[in-house]
Amino acid sequence: MKHSIAAILSLSLALLFSSCSKEKAEQPVQLEVNRNNISGLWQLSAWNGQSLVEGSYLYIELVRNDETFTIWQNLDAFPEIGREITGYYSLRKELALGDIISGKYDHDAGFWKDDYIISKLTATSMTWVSLSDPSFVQEFVRIESLPEF
Repeated sequence: MKHSIAAILSLSLALLFSSCSKEKAEQPVQLEVNRNNISGLWQLSAWNGQSLVEGSYLYIELVRNDETFTIWQNLDAFPEIGREITGYYSLRKELALGDIISGKYDHDAGFWKDDYIISKLTATSMTWVSLSDPSFVQEFVRIESLPEF
């Protein structure tokens, strides 16, 4: 009887620990916001909680070493004519707000319309929230390469 109770207790504990480890494995690991972790190619997947209109796209590549970016998008032009936009970005930490990204376009186009708080950064996704309008939220997913345009 003691052996049966011990076996049942051992099995119960094993199931309990395995279910806990599965829950932790399903939650993506939050990464520190720094140039290394945001570096790479990202696709805008949602804008203010909504998917992009079919045929619309925005991709951004953030380059760690020289803090440059390239954006490929067709959101503010004719949908069939995309644009490539380049510039520089910077990161800063603000105690009250968190990690903030800002940018400046090349060719005298000026600064980004807004600065953004980067949150929920994982290996595969990140969220940008506008500093001036917290209801303006952009969700990005990491991609391996650009599609054919």
